Amino acid sequence: MAASADFEAANDKYAASFDQGHLSLPPARKLAVVACMDARLDPAKALGLKLGDAHVIRNAGGRSIEALRSIIISQQLLGTREIAVVHHTDCGMLTFTDADLRSQVRRDLGEVVDHISFLPFKDLRQSVVDDVNILKKSPLVLKVPITGYIYDVKTGKIEKVPT
Repeated sequence: MAASADFEAANDKYAASFDQGHLSLPPARKLAVVACMDARLDPAKALGLKLGDAHVIRNAGGRSIEALRSIIISQQLLGTREIAVVHHTDCGMLTFTDADLRSQVRRDLGEVVDHISFLPFKDLRQSVVDDVNILKKSPLVLKVPITGYIYDVKTGKIEKVPT
């Protein structure tokens, strides 16, 4: 059965006690978080954020280049003035190369996949440093505090990565 079959019942329960309709559009803590889409990571909970505190931008690997459009909107239209990049241990992005994934996807989708970079990485710590530096050097990102972290999926702890 599709997961979506439970959505409406779950939403009825959620909406019955929902009391956050007063939150403003800009995030209260003026923070944008770029994190991996991995289902084992709940960035808001791991960082002690409440609903309305931050923009949480997620993609495969938590790659900053892929989050750039959202970061620009977050800063320019909604006033965020700090960015956190969160990658995690046991990330799937460490397990393949672009060529490997292209070959696999090409079997289902054909050559249309040949021009996509999936942005895998070989070194977790270096991937955080690289993504923080991409944002710090980008002329499209305001000069704001940008920090990088590694989240441990086994312990739930974060470690700040020096950049």
